[in-house]
Amino acid sequence: MGKYRICVIPGDGIGPEVTNATLLVLKKIQELSPSFEAEVEVAYAGDCCLKEYGEPLPRETLKKILSSDATLKGPVGESAADVIVRLRRELDLYANVRPFKTYPGVNSVAGFADFVIVRENTEGLYKGFEFTLKGELAVTLRVITRKCCKRIARFAFELARKRRKKVTAVHKANVMRATCGLFARVCRETAREYGDVTYEEMYVDACAMERIRKPRRFDVIVTTNMFGDILSDEAAQVVGRLGIAASGNIGDKYAIFEPVHGAAPDIAGKGIANPLAMILSLKMMLEWFDERRLANLLEKAVILTLKEDRVLTPDLGGNAKTVEVARAVCRRLGLLAKRQN
Repeated sequence: MGKYRICVIPGDGIGPEVTNATLLVLKKIQELSPSFEAEVEVAYAGDCCLKEYGEPLPRETLKKILSSDATLKGPVGESAADVIVRLRRELDLYANVRPFKTYPGVNSVAGFADFVIVRENTEGLYKGFEFTLKGELAVTLRVITRKCCKRIARFAFELARKRRKKVTAVHKANVMRATCGLFARVCRETAREYGDVTYEEMYVDACAMERIRKPRRFDVIVTTNMFGDILSDEAAQVVGRLGIAASGNIGDKYAIFEPVHGAAPDIAGKGIANPLAMILSLKMMLEWFDERRLANLLEKAVILTLKEDRVLTPDLGGNAKTVEVARAVCRRLGLLAKRQN
């Protein structure tokens, strides 16, 4: 255990609400584990900054992120591309990691699912190389490099070794023979370095269908940027709701953890937003710190809150407030810690 400096960005819409709820949980973890110290520094980004300062990602915020051990970020609004997409590139957060799991108490189309999507985070169609010709032709360049394919493939295989040792590479090389072809070839080459990991390939449309039909067949899915983005939203619905979908943007030096969902301005200020996606993003941050005991404790507390306490926000069929969910998780953390002691 150690001392960590965490940059916290509340974001827009429901962001400040789910952020405050998550900070209650972080405070409880510190109370239960004195050897775990977290120094929190709040920074701002998103539509609120654009309106007040004329830019969505102020220099001071970037400075705080760079001086922190990790960042916990709430959702931002219309300026998301100017915040998180920019941060992914500038900090070289090449792996977007999104775990999807069925939890008790959450209705899902899957009887059981527990898989992770590892998405290349820095290139592809989201690189933003676009242009138009006289309003008659629009072109987007899909940039795929061997370097980025190799490191995301290795990331996926290393993760699979910690899980159930299976990797599914998802692409569309039968149509996009150059770009997806390169991605597929590099994944195959990498698979030969990991003889202990089962490897398969699947076209993206077939994967989208199979994940609904038979989600338990998947362990770690590795894919390109836009395919991973689309498959992730589908996966969130397969296991229940976006309200429980966490994610991490991870590089060799920096990491930013955030809920998959957006700022949801239609329910902002009502106190009914589901904070679990951000709380589970905190769990991912603890894993990145290698605080695995605390991460496991937090996930157990979430499971018991859903399964036994049934403290559910409206999106999960209940009527609990955001802060009530956070307090329920804190209560469960306390009870679990007592049992361990």
